[in-house]
Amino acid sequence: MTNLLVIKEQIIKYYARFEIYITPVLKFLVMLISLIAINANVGYMTKLKNPAIVLILALLSSFLPVNVMIVLTAFVIVAHMYAVSLPCAAVVGLVFLIMFVLYFRFTPKEAIAVLLTPICFVLKIPYVVPLAMGFVGGPLSCISVACGTIAFYIMHNVKTNTEQMSGNESVESALTGFKYVIDTIIKNQTMILMTVAFCITVVVVYLIRRLRVNYSWYIALGFGSVINILVILIGAVTTDADVSAIGVIFGTLVSAALVFVMTFFIHNLDYSRTEYVQFEDDEYYYYVKAIPKITMEAPQNTVRRINPQSSARGRREHMMDE
Repeated sequence: MTNLLVIKEQIIKYYARFEIYITPVLKFLVMLISLIAINANVGYMTKLKNPAIVLILALLSSFLPVNVMIVLTAFVIVAHMYAVSLPCAAVVGLVFLIMFVLYFRFTPKEAIAVLLTPICFVLKIPYVVPLAMGFVGGPLSCISVACGTIAFYIMHNVKTNTEQMSGNESVESALTGFKYVIDTIIKNQTMILMTVAFCITVVVVYLIRRLRVNYSWYIALGFGSVINILVILIGAVTTDADVSAIGVIFGTLVSAALVFVMTFFIHNLDYSRTEYVQFEDDEYYYYVKAIPKITMEAPQNTVRRINPQSSARGRREHMMDE
């Protein structure tokens, strides 16, 4: 445990020292992975799949705000949809516009959740995002998590129904394609189930970790993981959602382990040294529960330099004395 605390303090120290360099690199990697995932799932516009274009957009994003990165990825997705059909691009663009209105209105500082949710879906561990946002966000974090979830399933729907959505040259076929795209989004039971489950998980984790009990964060992580599994499995039984029970259970357990590591860095408390403090001023009495954080200073290595000339002179003097 001591070694882990030392490693934690060293990581925090180095990140604070080199934050100006680390942050752009992380933004570059997130955008690069996002573009690769988009091109792999809905890469219908050949020009945007060019590795040079992908690298340029990723490099550009490393110097842009995260919210601008979200808008940029949305434009890339809509451009790929346009390569399928105009109705498809119009519907997807409209859905993104509605999501952005809600997102920028209520949770504009949680852009990273919108970007990471589709990436985690590709990695088969999407449950890490709602669990994590329940700790670092609030109830309104449901909006950012829902936006990321809907964005992923929109790409997934287009990928699995490309033939039905493409080839709308005439007005009648375009209207038919427009209606088909809307139906595939609205009637997607899996998307609705996952969105509802993630929102419930965020709220449950947030409410439990706010309780005034010891180890509330760990209780929230365990209870939130169980709720996430139960809601998805019960929803899959009662609806036509395409969900793998083994995938949900295994993915949730892996996600919970990753979030546990996250809590170690941001909320590591020593409950054995809990103190209760009482004081007052002219208007109020205050009852405070103080729990110290577990910290460990990294050992300082002392380097002792020895002058070779001084050592040789000292040896000669010692021999002469003998």
